[in-house]
Amino acid sequence: MSDFVQYLHDWFYTYVWKPLPEMKFGEWGDQLVKWLDTNWAPLFNGITDGMTWMFDSLVQVFTYLPSGIMIIILALVAWACRSWKLGLGMGIFAFVIAWTPYWHATMETLAMVFISTVVATVLAIPLGVWASHNATVSRMIRPVLDFMQTLPAFVYLIPVVILFSPGVVPGMIATIVFCMPPGVRFTELGIRQVDKETIEAGQAFGASPWSILTRIKLPLALPTIMAGLNQVIMLSLSMVVIAGLVGGDGLGQEINSALSHVRVEDGINAGLAVAFLAIFLDRVSQGLSDRTPVARAQRLANS
Repeated sequence: MSDFVQYLHDWFYTYVWKPLPEMKFGEWGDQLVKWLDTNWAPLFNGITDGMTWMFDSLVQVFTYLPSGIMIIILALVAWACRSWKLGLGMGIFAFVIAWTPYWHATMETLAMVFISTVVATVLAIPLGVWASHNATVSRMIRPVLDFMQTLPAFVYLIPVVILFSPGVVPGMIATIVFCMPPGVRFTELGIRQVDKETIEAGQAFGASPWSILTRIKLPLALPTIMAGLNQVIMLSLSMVVIAGLVGGDGLGQEINSALSHVRVEDGINAGLAVAFLAIFLDRVSQGLSDRTPVARAQRLANS
């Protein structure tokens, strides 16, 4: 029996599998990246200059004020978005981070997350709206989003380093690609969940498609869109740390340096700063989501 199985195995790999041509996906991808780097260099240089300017400007804004003033501002933001308890907790947490040597790196990481999140959201919401209104577009972008979400994060860094050179920009580009899918999916889901009778009521009153989108669909879908934005922020923060491998500034660079030199104290300090940013951004985005008119109406209806 085992000889027969071995015979079938040899026959299959000799006459069926071996004659098939080898698919050179990696080689094709490498050729595409090199072609883009050669023929589209002015575009990538322009993107690099623009994003570098945005990053440097934002870091200057975040670090212009003394850390004590920035701690108060962050605490007030948390208070305004959620509660005084969160504001107090975030203020104490930020005060602890300011004691470590990584306050400047924390502000650099906050700037990278902010820029990546804004760009990803600006791209994701129109795509989600388009997909919610067109089934063909939805079916076409779904596998692309699956590919973007399941591809290992480190793989993003290889082509963007070739196209944008090592530094903070390839880290932000890879972060935008990695964190954009939840924004598209949640926007499409939120708009599709809007009550059809509400839309038909708007149409009955003669509202234009643009008015229905901006005054009915998007406001009613806002809690779901904000949930997607929360996911975009969290994925952005996780990817920004990984982007430290390609020369990105901020906490990612500090964590990779601590890892390569086995410096436990540096790793703990930088890890605390990452935890502070994650909790702060998560609670603030959730607080903004809870303050949408639809969320308030739902709470009133349930009370």
